[in-house]
Parts: sequence; structure tokens; C-alpha cells
Amino acid sequence: MNVFSHNGQIKPASAAVIPLSNIEYAYGFGVYESMKLRKGILYFLTQHVQRLLQSAQEIELEHPFTTEQLSTWIQALVNNLETDSCNLKIMLIGSKQPEDCSLYIIPLAPLYPDRKLYKKGAKAICFNYERWKPNSKSLNMLPSYHYYSKAKQEGCYDCLFVDNDGFICEGSRTNFFCIKEQTLYTPPLNKILEGVTYQTIIDVAQENSYEVVEQDIMPQDLSNYEGAFLSSTSSKIMPLRQIDEFEFDSISAKLKELMQLYNVFLEECNGEFKGVR
Repeated sequence: MNVFSHNGQIKPASAAVIPLSNIEYAYGFGVYESMKLRKGILYFLTQHVQRLLQSAQEIELEHPFTTEQLSTWIQALVNNLETDSCNLKIMLIGSKQPEDCSLYIIPLAPLYPDRKLYKKGAKAICFNYERWKPNSKSLNMLPSYHYYSKAKQEGCYDCLFVDNDGFICEGSRTNFFCIKEQTLYTPPLNKILEGVTYQTIIDVAQENSYEVVEQDIMPQDLSNYEGAFLSSTSSKIMPLRQIDEFEFDSISAKLKELMQLYNVFLEECNGEFKGVR
């Protein structure tokens, strides 16, 4: 990509550097968001900006930036790109003084999962790990990177984190759902990072008469459900065929229906999300 944004200033990509002396970045004292631009449509700008600022508040990162500033800067960068489809990574890096914080907006090549996985289902593997401040999307990603790498080595799409009580919480970069008939089951919100895609899936489901239940889910209880799936900005709804050694018989009819409903929503929403909850 040809340009990026730093504190509202659009600069050439060659100038995208962070000093080695930046201890806050080195220690992961920052938060980030990933959003997508597809065919000129910027998806869920308001929700992503709000969650970035909520994450900063969660880790007590003080900064001078406002929702209006960030939204304007993101749109300005999009207007200066040479492409109409990419991912955008927004990083807010803390500092000892709020006025010295940095806000980077970086365009990245779009991520498209293997289409075959949407038909046959993906694999996931569980690891025991409980995230610190799970409601924040912080730059402190070493455990997620480590376990995601191990999952990829095992041929999996993602890993699932199991907390100290033995309950599945979320993936390293995804949210987790189970489904049975027309009911979605999701881990309690106080244990997970509530993704923007997660929010939109729940709203689409509820608008189409699906029930949504927050409850703890153990790996050994997966046979109680008809299916499971992951969600993220790039994945949308990724059906799971196998978790550890457990395999679902197939991708359930109701899950296929929800996937179709969500794809239609993305095609028709023009990047906007009002929310019905």
C-alpha cells in the first residue's frame, strides 16, 4: 500500500516507522482494531472506532483522540488509497503523557479464507489460557501469537482458549458460537472480547427469529450441539467441523441458513450497522 496515517497526517508508506526506544509499543501498551474496505465500502466504522476507544479505557490508556477525529482520519486515508479493497489496522499506542500518544492507520492486503472451508468446515484446537482483561483488544498478543502458531502447525484454522474453569471462551482472533436448532449459544460477554462481527451476527440472528443464549460451554459438552462456528472481520461466519478430537456430523441446516442470511446482510447494509439489541 502506498500511504498510511499517523495522528491524522497522511504519509508515504516508507515513513511508517516506530522508534526502537518506544517502550510502550515494545511492552504492548496499546490497543488496535481491524476493519475492512471492500469495493469501496468501509464496514462498521462507528462500531470499530468505539471499540478501539473502549479498549483504551479498559487498559487505562489516556489519550487526546475523539471518535470524530478517528472517523475523519480513517475516511481521509481511504480516500487517498489506490485500492478499493483492503484491511485497515488501527493502532493506538500509549505514552507517559496523553498528548504524546500515537494513532496509526495502516492499510494491509485483504484476507480471504479458503472458500472450501465454508463448505466442509474448519478445524480448531483447544489450549488452556485465560486472557488478561478480555474486554480489551490490546497489543499484548504474545500468547495469542504462540497458540495460533501451534494451531496452524496442527492444520487448524484457529485455536480456542479454555479458561481456568474449563470453559471455552474465544479464539485467538475470533469469537466462538455453538448452535442447536434455531438457538445460538455464546460464552458470557464478561469473559470475551465482543467483536464487531459478533455483534452484527447476533443482530442478524435475532432479526430472523434465532434465539441467543449466553452460557458456559465445555469442550466435553460439544456433542450437545448441532454445530459450532467462529466469527471475525475477515472470516465472517466460519463453520467448524472439528474441535480437538470431536467431529460434528455435518454443517447443520440452520447454520447454513444463518451463513446465507449474514452474507445477504453484508451485501445490503452498505457498511452501516444500526443494531436492534
